Amino acid sequence: MSPAQWSALVFILLSSEKPLDEFDLEKYSASDEALLRLLPVLKASSKALLRRCDLAKRSWELLSSVVISSSSSLPELDLSYSNLQDTGVRCLSAVLKNPLCKLEALRLKGCFLSDISCVSLVSALNSNPFHLTHLDLSSNELQDPGMKQLCSFLESPHCRLKTLRLRSCSLSEVSCEFLVSALNSNPSHLTHLDLSSNQLQDSGVKQLCGFLESPHCKLETLSWQ
Repeated sequence: MSPAQWSALVFILLSSEKPLDEFDLEKYSASDEALLRLLPVLKASSKALLRRCDLAKRSWELLSSVVISSSSSLPELDLSYSNLQDTGVRCLSAVLKNPLCKLEALRLKGCFLSDISCVSLVSALNSNPFHLTHLDLSSNELQDPGMKQLCSFLESPHCRLKTLRLRSCSLSEVSCEFLVSALNSNPSHLTHLDLSSNQLQDSGVKQLCGFLESPHCKLETLSWQ
């Protein structure tokens, strides 16, 4: 589309009487140009769906400006199935570290992440831990070293996570040991935990059940099959 057509689209979307609850970039074009042209719409939305995107450096700068903007009301960001890899997570972590970042939900499902991504992510969350309550890292090759990194955040007294999804992350029973230790240290917030489609084996599930017996356990849902 021409610049004039993009401007017209932005005007129409912002003029709608219905509040912009959700901005889905895929509906228009999962490209850097579309993100640039539709930035005013993103700023006015409460949920950003940027799935299946391959963001360039300029797009990360634009996204950062929205997330940390005092005029933005964006509490939820979904980058699932985007080709972030470890380098993309480093860019994202720079956004999360900013004290003005108020994201409450972050979804990174199927983003080609490894345990190295967890190092950057945990560093950012430890710097600014007070807002994020929902984190989805499913379908990434985090493995046990990645879980160990995540648990260093979970055991922090500043961690506020309520929902953690780690479905199909190549975890073993070793991850359960890290997780149970972290939750015993800080059991007060996590209420929803998804460990489905991992090789936890009987010994891993037994460790989880040991935590479930604890009077301090606040889990309401637990998936491991």
